[in-house]
Amino acid sequence: QPVFLLLMAMGLLLLLLNTFLPFFSMGDDVKMLMDCGLATILICSLLLAVWSASTSIADEIEGKTAMTLLSKPINRRQFIIGKYLGILKAVVWLMLPMVITFLLLVYFKVGYDAREASRDAPTHAEKMAAVWLILPGILLIYMEVAILAAISVAISTRLPMMVNMIICFGIYIIGHLTPNLVQAKSEGLEFVKFTGQLIATILPNLDNFNMSPAVATGTVVPPVYIGHSALSCLLYSGIAILVAFILFEDRDLA
Repeated sequence: QPVFLLLMAMGLLLLLLNTFLPFFSMGDDVKMLMDCGLATILICSLLLAVWSASTSIADEIEGKTAMTLLSKPINRRQFIIGKYLGILKAVVWLMLPMVITFLLLVYFKVGYDAREASRDAPTHAEKMAAVWLILPGILLIYMEVAILAAISVAISTRLPMMVNMIICFGIYIIGHLTPNLVQAKSEGLEFVKFTGQLIATILPNLDNFNMSPAVATGTVVPPVYIGHSALSCLLYSGIAILVAFILFEDRDLA
């Protein structure tokens, strides 16, 4: 699909530009590259996931293609699961070349910045330490994309592409503001407390998948944290797919 190739080309170009453009970060260009690179991979992956959900479900329902497919020995739940797994597979194929390029650029950037600053050349172990630092972030990005892809699949069973994108964008923004909402509800009015608690309970806390603070401090994300994040991803993705089952079960395809 042209959108797939466009997102991949745009992501690779941004990764290359971030490597050589100066950030004026007082010696923290490697950390800035890590932060911008992870954000680039996340945005491209999210755009692909939401676009794929809309084109493969909403457009097929509107174009009556889904009715032809479901006339075969395939039930509606299999249709939803198949579409969701297909979206996750497409995201993997998009992320794979971007992640490989990103890791190579980080490895190169450590030595490049040392030469630019007239420091001693870093060892292979020091370069690999920077590479290993961002690998957990790649896993967390994929988990976040999996959650929003499941939500997008559920929305696509009833609503068209533009509405889907707007809702997913809103969930993404609010999901990353959840810690601030939780903090605000303890200090605000009763209505603010109730609203903050409701949002924090219903929507996933996507800020848990944000690795920027760890990159800024050079902290390695522990395996236990990744495990807890994976459980959260499975829980919210499973709930979203169940909602998709309910919404699609009585959807008129004719």
